[in-house]
Parts: sequence; C-alpha cells; structure tokens
Amino acid sequence: MQLFIEQLLNGVAMGAIYSLITLGLALVYGILRILHVAHAAVYTAGAYVGLYVFTLSGSLLLAVPAAMAACAALGVAVERFVYTPLLRFPPFVPLIGSIAVFLAMEEVFRLVGGPYILSFPAELPFSGITIRGVVVSPAILSIYAVSAAVLLLLWFIVTKTGLGLAMRATSQDRDIAGTMGINASFTISMTFVLGSAVAAIAGILVGIYYNQVYPTMGAVPAYKCLALIVVGGLGSLPGAVLASLLLGVGETLLIGYANIPLPRDSLAFIAMIAVLLWRPQGLLGGK
Repeated sequence: MQLFIEQLLNGVAMGAIYSLITLGLALVYGILRILHVAHAAVYTAGAYVGLYVFTLSGSLLLAVPAAMAACAALGVAVERFVYTPLLRFPPFVPLIGSIAVFLAMEEVFRLVGGPYILSFPAELPFSGITIRGVVVSPAILSIYAVSAAVLLLLWFIVTKTGLGLAMRATSQDRDIAGTMGINASFTISMTFVLGSAVAAIAGILVGIYYNQVYPTMGAVPAYKCLALIVVGGLGSLPGAVLASLLLGVGETLLIGYANIPLPRDSLAFIAMIAVLLWRPQGLLGGK
C-alpha cells in the first residue's frame, strides 16, 4: 500500500506538470484554432533560461521570473512572426510552420547549451514530509503548490477579469469581438504571454524534479500534449487539466506500478484513440 500511495503521489505530480504545459496549447487553440507544437520549444527554453540564471545567481527567485519573461517574449515572437503571416492559409500551414520552429529551436538549444544533459542542482528552501511512512519529497511538494497556484491564477484571469472576457470573446468570433471594441491582436498576444510563462514554470519544475535539462526534453511533450488537448476537448481548459491529471496517474500506476508491458509514452495516444471513438468532442468538450 505504501508503494501504491507513493506512485499515486508521483502520478499526480506528473499530471500537474502535464497540465501546465497543456494549458498553453489549449489557450492558443481556443483563440487561433491552430496546434501550437512550438510550445514545447518554449517549455524547453524556460528550463534552459531558468538553469542559466540559477547558475549565475544561485537564486530560484530570480531564475523563475527571468525564465517566464524570456519565454513570454519568445511566445509572442512566434505568434507575430510565424503564425500571424500564416493565418490566411489553411490550418495545416501554420502547423507545419510550428513544427519547423520547434525543430529549429531544438538545434539552437543543442548549439548553445551543448548536446549533453545538464544538471539542475537547485536546493529547495524546505524539507519533505513523511506521512505514515510515505515520503513526499520537496520537489513534489513544490510541484503541488506551484501548479495549484498557477491553475487558480489562470482560472481567475480567464473567468473574472476583462482580459479573460476578451479572450473568451475572441475565441468565439474574432471579427465580432473586434466590432465590440476588443483589441483582438493584443488579446492574442496576451494569450501567448500567459501560456508561454506557464510553460517556463513547467520547464523549471521538470528540470528540478529530474535534475536534468537537455535539448530534446520537449520532443515527447510536443506530441503528448497535443493528444491531451484532444482527450480533454479541443480548447477546453478544464478538460486539458483533467486529461493531464488522468494521464499522469495512469502512466505511473499502470506502467510503473502494475508493470503493464507498454511503452510509457504510448498511453496518451491510446487514450486519444479511445476517446475519439467513444466521445469525439473530448471529455469536457462541447459538440
């Protein structure tokens, strides 16, 4: 039972990280209706910037906002210089452009940071806890706390602020939103800022959790998170969070605990196929 609980806690932590990455994809798809594969490169950039700033300063309090700012700028640059010129073409054209940006950024990370795995030796300023023999590490506690805070903040922004209202209006009909006085271009840019900043936090959390940062760390999330937004319901933020948590727990318990003979990364795509057959609109998506 102790091993089961530990694996469950690890699964929830992994699901929380998936949700932080997937939310950016869901936000972008909700507004532009494009699959933002380059988001995985933004996530990797957050890990690298966070690592370098931490190495120079020794402070996570400086590394996190620096990575968020850098990734927000990178996300807006991708939106302005890649997606905006391609929106007049069919949806597969921005998708191809996004994949090209992702592959190019991987090579940039390899050239700048080197082809090897780098250590992220951050020591968190608190210790883990033990509950009835179950040890919860500081890294997992930080993932829980940060993920909960970020998800609550995003929920507040999307549902309780003027920016959130503009985002929801723009996602429904950008032209009509413009006639109502909403600056659609600014709203889209702010969507990329929010999603990219959250991806930076996810990159740092993964770097600390696994104590490693490397150029291709976004390769699997690039496609796994696309499967997650399909499972949750394209454009549905609650659906993306639910699918991410279910995948994190499922991977850990089914593959890690029950030893089902399947590749760990295959579970997201199996779930996507099953959901498309059973409920094509996704778990929480509308028809």
